[in-house]
Amino acid sequence: MQTIAVLGAGLMGRGIAYAAALGGYRTRLQDTSSAQLEKAVNDIGAILEKGVATGKVADEDAITARKHLSTCTTLEEAAEGADFVIEAVPERMDLKVEIFAALDKLAPPHAILASNTSSLSITEMAAATTRAPQVVGMHFFNPVHRMKLLEIVRALETSDETIAACEAVGVRMGKECVTVRESPGFVTSRINAMIGNEAFYMLQEGVASAADIDKALKLGLNHPMGPFELVDLVGLDTRLSILRFLHRTLGEKFRPCPLMEQYVAAGRLGRKSGRGVYDYPKN
Repeated sequence: MQTIAVLGAGLMGRGIAYAAALGGYRTRLQDTSSAQLEKAVNDIGAILEKGVATGKVADEDAITARKHLSTCTTLEEAAEGADFVIEAVPERMDLKVEIFAALDKLAPPHAILASNTSSLSITEMAAATTRAPQVVGMHFFNPVHRMKLLEIVRALETSDETIAACEAVGVRMGKECVTVRESPGFVTSRINAMIGNEAFYMLQEGVASAADIDKALKLGLNHPMGPFELVDLVGLDTRLSILRFLHRTLGEKFRPCPLMEQYVAAGRLGRKSGRGVYDYPKN
């Protein structure tokens, strides 16, 4: 593995590109928006600078990572000569299937195709290709540069060789890997969705304030973030989309809380919109 292409320069895509470049891979970050790519490169540079300043990243490693990172706006540019492709586009199955079908034609025959999805079926994405044994899930966690876990998701036909290659890539990216069999929500998204949804039901019922529910889980259960702090970071629309999928596939226990539905309808999507469960002043 020498060259990794990352599709999508949003929050997750830029984080994955950071980890790949710092791990020593030639990294291409692709997005259709040049402005998004510029912002992503600036953000990656800022994270590298902070890492150097705090002693977490060696200066020479930061310099090398910057040299390894490049950007492009088309799938053709991203996939050409890539050994490994990781898509981090919005959680829409139709979009992912379209991208995997295109990558199957554009990427070299040996290339592994991975999805950063947090809940959708890797098997369905693999069916859009002629290389199902080389299609896999690689679920990174936000913020990628801080979170150690990488969930590797084995689809119906994913080969042992592909799993081993993902583990090797994950280690070079500085991640601790767990391998899970494909199922709705995998491990972490399924449990997080359940906790976050129940927290919304408690808020709706007036059991406690959002701040006190967050405080209780952080101090009582040793969670690093409360469920409302986490959903504001992830995005309420993203969490709602996952819950709707889990509700369809796993049943009533994942029915989204009406209050969460209201927040999303009101545009309260979390940090990215400036307001979610909590308010986030622009400064």
